[in-house]
Amino acid sequence: MNFSLYIAKRYLLSKSSNNAINFITLIAAISVILGALALFIVLSGFAGLKDFTLQFTSLVDPDLKAEAAVGKSFTISSEELSELQNHPDIASFSQIVEERVFITFEGRNYPSGYIKGVDEHFDSVNSIDSVIPLGGWFSENSNQIVTGWGISNRLNIGVMDYGKIIELYVPKPGKGQVTDIKQAFTTVKAINVGVFDINEEINDKYVFAPIAMARHLLDFNENQVTAIEFKSREGVSEADLRATISTILGDKVILKNSQQLNDALYKMLNTENLAVYLIFTLILIIALFNVVGTIIMMILDKKKTLHTLYHMGATVNEIRRIFFLQGSLMTVFGGLIGLLIGYLIVQAQISFGLVKITPSLPYPMAINLENFLIVFITISVLGILASKIASARITKNLVSY
Repeated sequence: MNFSLYIAKRYLLSKSSNNAINFITLIAAISVILGALALFIVLSGFAGLKDFTLQFTSLVDPDLKAEAAVGKSFTISSEELSELQNHPDIASFSQIVEERVFITFEGRNYPSGYIKGVDEHFDSVNSIDSVIPLGGWFSENSNQIVTGWGISNRLNIGVMDYGKIIELYVPKPGKGQVTDIKQAFTTVKAINVGVFDINEEINDKYVFAPIAMARHLLDFNENQVTAIEFKSREGVSEADLRATISTILGDKVILKNSQQLNDALYKMLNTENLAVYLIFTLILIIALFNVVGTIIMMILDKKKTLHTLYHMGATVNEIRRIFFLQGSLMTVFGGLIGLLIGYLIVQAQISFGLVKITPSLPYPMAINLENFLIVFITISVLGILASKIASARITKNLVSY
């Protein structure tokens, strides 16, 4: 067995004759365990929040969305539609017409809404029915709409109230001075038949409507769309679906997956996760100063023993390696113990919902292999650096006299 490793394990597991050294060593070990435990729990909590946030968005996100590569819209021919409908990789797709609209209701205005006109296949591409807590979905070729919860609240829009009309305005394309407001906008009158609830951003943004209504507002042709949303058949990879759509539609479209469609949301969640990781890593660095102090105190406590080892033939580097390995073993095993306890706590939260956000909603947590690796690598690297710094205090003068 390696000489330095053998002595390091003996020093790590045996008690010192000095009770103060034993107490300091115990504090250092506990600080490593608690540091790994806290970092793992926090990362698991953020992973759970991320999954919880994205699960609502994913309900209305297609597997892939084709958007115009140039301009706001593109045309799709009957031949291209036929190819998309008959291709075995595509389970379903929905044509989309989307544009900003000005919404008015009983004297109240909402200038930052978007109309999203969808065809009859939209509910087979997205699970829209599961996010409509009030009312229902509209009928095709009607003047019915489904508004977001935020828009509904701000304008005080009810459901199925046929005596109250919602007006949607879109500016007409053209140049020159506007002399008549009626000529400046295309307008449709609509009835709200449902309210959807996905997340705050989407709730405050969208009004779903039949695609014919949206095309009328924007003066689009029947084969003109702003996007097409796709759902792949089971077992078909994203890469294969991309290749299929690109072959049929060519370079007039760009394809985006769920992460690309929610780029700002993903960036925000990842930035928050990184910030918390860095904060807790800083706390962990401070905690690992205990390891440095413990090793230095151990070196002073074992000074006579080190003197003996030196005169028996051990080199200064071998003696340094003893305490380097002792500190490294302390942090690695402490990190593993902290990870094990953290895993049990997170699993208990997932299984039993011990901590709740509301009386009916437990705090979401998720166990990812990535978080295990991040915590273990972080604490191992910091522990090795701390051990290296402390063991470097051993000099020839210290052990030779």
